[in-house]
Amino acid sequence: MEVRSPKLLDQLREAIRVRRYSIRTENAYCDWARRFILFHGKRHPRDMAAGEVTAFLTYLASERNVSASTQNQAKSALLFLYKQVLGIELPWLDEIVQAKRGTRLPVVLTPREVRELLGAMHGTMGLVAGLLYGTGMRLLECLRLRAKDVELARREILIREGKGNKDRVTVLPENLVLPLQKHLVRVKALHDADIAAGFGEVYLPDALARKVPHAARQWGWQWVFPSPVRSVDPRSGVERRHHIYSESVQRAVREASRHVGIVKPCSPHVLRHSFATHLLQAGYDIRTVQELLGHSDVKTTMIYTHVLNRGGRGVVSPLDAL
Repeated sequence: MEVRSPKLLDQLREAIRVRRYSIRTENAYCDWARRFILFHGKRHPRDMAAGEVTAFLTYLASERNVSASTQNQAKSALLFLYKQVLGIELPWLDEIVQAKRGTRLPVVLTPREVRELLGAMHGTMGLVAGLLYGTGMRLLECLRLRAKDVELARREILIREGKGNKDRVTVLPENLVLPLQKHLVRVKALHDADIAAGFGEVYLPDALARKVPHAARQWGWQWVFPSPVRSVDPRSGVERRHHIYSESVQRAVREASRHVGIVKPCSPHVLRHSFATHLLQAGYDIRTVQELLGHSDVKTTMIYTHVLNRGGRGVVSPLDAL
């Protein structure tokens, strides 16, 4: 009996999983590979090369007007496909029309706007939003918190495997200690109910899952913000409780901002920008803010100093002197 070789996208997924890339990266890379194939009339990538890759990436920039980061993601996906799956080294793609990367200042809410926004959010979504503003975490860093990472007594939160695969410690606001304690009591009861029903396992990194097979059911490793329903893991096929979806938080912040009349573009990440800016306004050292945010380079943190310049770099308009 002839054994068929796996389909190309299945091979791509396997190569990504072997390298322990995230499920988000897996889905994004497979989506770009699919778009690339459709763009060239469903030709197999093995029958194409750098010229076709250049044409696709140029199309994204010149006709679709995608951002520079989106074009770079597509490029990384296709280079991975050719090198790791097809075993083909593509030359440096010099002829690509590059999407222009502009310089943008972050959107920052005023303290009053933050107060109104958080006041319009309740329950789990309100707690997540409060943590984003009170700690400066990125959204996924917050949603991926484990029970053991919350140090209530020391008023700090340990962020594991943040952006760049770095750990860091950030502050736990005093005003969130009691709400977070009550939330964790409810989450613990939900976990105990899962255990009693024969479930209760949580996703663990593969190495840890092998070394400590019983850790997946231990309370300390459970998500701080678990989903209200169990679901089947698309990779392992195991039914367990994932953390809440980032889209749910984004929708809640968007609706709350609309409800209180905030006209600025408002997303969960805006709360991180506001955290950094308000700390600098309060006189905290930029190096301290850099460590709390997890920036590798202080130049990244310095973008918030531009937001602090009142009236256009602190200049008093001549109209106000009349």
